[in-house]
Amino acid sequence: MARQLRFTGTDSKIDGCPALHTDEGTGEIVVQGTPITDPADLAQLQHFGPDEAAVVVPRELLVNDFQAFLATGSSPCDPDEPWFVNIRAQVDAGKTVGRVRIADRPPTTEQLFLLDYARHNAASGEDIRYLWREDAAGLPAEDFWIFDSRIVALLHFDDEDTMLDIELITEPAEVVRYCVARDAAMHHAVPYDGFAAQVAAAE
Repeated sequence: MARQLRFTGTDSKIDGCPALHTDEGTGEIVVQGTPITDPADLAQLQHFGPDEAAVVVPRELLVNDFQAFLATGSSPCDPDEPWFVNIRAQVDAGKTVGRVRIADRPPTTEQLFLLDYARHNAASGEDIRYLWREDAAGLPAEDFWIFDSRIVALLHFDDEDTMLDIELITEPAEVVRYCVARDAAMHHAVPYDGFAAQVAAAE
């Protein structure tokens, strides 16, 4: 009989798709990650059975950054995470990486966590900006990335905000529509540090 697995978390800040799932029937946790296959690595594992598999996941997937933020008011960060290493390399190559986030007024706890974490993204070279939800009324209610103004990656989520799939759009007229939305959002949005100051002043 197949397990009834419920997605419970991932670390979207880095490359790849490490994730956690909970077995609804047993309460067991299923860890999804990159398998270890090198015999020299496997030989170092303690109590490793012949029918077992070992996977590698980021420490942050198990030591939750969000829980640390709730406890201390500050989110931890490893600047050597693959995501940050890649962003620094892209920026050093002359590329621009940026995003606009929408926040409620007042921001939710989860939005405050992302706002605090934005300082780590910005330190790596990302241009992180924010819009209040009421100021984003004219923008499409879609979550997407644009690559080189030629390819749109449209993210699809279910009602519980679990990402279902990514739709790649290359049709020129559609790409232009998303580029117009991006440019409008970037123009009206506030850099993360200025937005953080607004939030702090309202507390």
